[in-house]
Amino acid sequence: MSDAEEPEQSGLSREQYVIVGSVIASTFFVGFGGGVIFPILPNLGQVLGISPFFVGLILSANRFSRLVANAPAGSVVDRVGTRTPFIVGLFIQAVSTFGYVIAYLSPTPEPWFLLVRILWGVGSALVFATAYTIAADISQSGSRGTSMGLIRGGTIFGFPSGLVVGGVVSDVADGVFAGVPGDVVAFIVATIFALFATLLAYLFVPETHVASDSNESVKPWEIDRSATTLTVGLVNFTILFGYIGALFSTLVLFLNERNLSLFGFAPQGTSGIFMAITVLSAAVFMLGGGYLSDHRESRVPTLLLFVGVASVGFLVLAVANSVPVLVIACILIGSGQGGTSGPLVALLADLTPAEKMGRASGTNNVLGDVGGGLGPLVSLPLINLVGFTPVYAACALLPLSAGVILLVGIRYETGRLFPETDYIDVSTESTAD
Repeated sequence: MSDAEEPEQSGLSREQYVIVGSVIASTFFVGFGGGVIFPILPNLGQVLGISPFFVGLILSANRFSRLVANAPAGSVVDRVGTRTPFIVGLFIQAVSTFGYVIAYLSPTPEPWFLLVRILWGVGSALVFATAYTIAADISQSGSRGTSMGLIRGGTIFGFPSGLVVGGVVSDVADGVFAGVPGDVVAFIVATIFALFATLLAYLFVPETHVASDSNESVKPWEIDRSATTLTVGLVNFTILFGYIGALFSTLVLFLNERNLSLFGFAPQGTSGIFMAITVLSAAVFMLGGGYLSDHRESRVPTLLLFVGVASVGFLVLAVANSVPVLVIACILIGSGQGGTSGPLVALLADLTPAEKMGRASGTNNVLGDVGGGLGPLVSLPLINLVGFTPVYAACALLPLSAGVILLVGIRYETGRLFPETDYIDVSTESTAD
């Protein structure tokens, strides 16, 4: 291979860092709106008379709508590019966040809250599909894992920040501004941040995904069914099935049964702290895993390392009978999930032609959302039937099965178990030619 054909392995340029930084900041600030409602809405069941069933439906509505919108969002990106869908998605989320104010003041809050949560999911689908595609477009193999980890970390940090905004601002600002309820103030603050995120994207995120003539035939409902995308999507499905379905949805029940608490908090408050520990660990290792995979010949060993870490975390969780042991379990599970996230999406970008990356991202998001949604439906009944220890021990097999899926899919696609990243780059270029 000549020097001219050598794939570029260097890091991001200054201009590319500005683009990635703007995407990170935008997804971070708009993420406030996703988290701000969680500490407020359950209490609104009493304040506004919303039934517990409808509260649960409202909280889940964005995930259901995003599940439907993920694939069309990816197709839109491949058809028209990244800049417009990214900005539109952020603006939809900003409008949806302000919709909480309308819903709060409405005499019929239930349908309004449901509507804005559905809209939020649509905007979220556009933002996720475009954010990863932008990172794929502007980065080479030597920086792609880091870029994906940074962007994914930004989206994750926005949500818990929104939890803080929702909880603290609604409490501190209650009645301070001309008698305006603190909940409304929190919604307005989150809206301001979401509009700021939209402005950042408008000013600093250029078009990175130039559509070709072949993209004119892309259909809104089209998904990417390539072996690469299905492999990465199934790994994502399996990891999130355990991470969200088995850990997040059962943690408060586990704490109650084992009589574990922190700082005298009840199980609800304690579970929030442990979730924060898990999310923080995941965010740190999203960047760390991506960076590590960028500096290895192949991304696959890094992925196998972190699925192993997640598996060990669930084994520790199964025997946790004290707060220190549970902290270790949460750190391990979060590290495993986060450490796979950046390299996994980077691997998807490595093996996917640029003109199909939007659809590939959308399909991957669909499978991830399905895994996260099915997890609670399976884990909660099983725990009631057999208890926590057997279910958590069985969950240790989920990351290992994800590793097997990864190896089988990558071997089928590339002919190698541990394909070098530069080999993938050359193979993709040859296929595109």
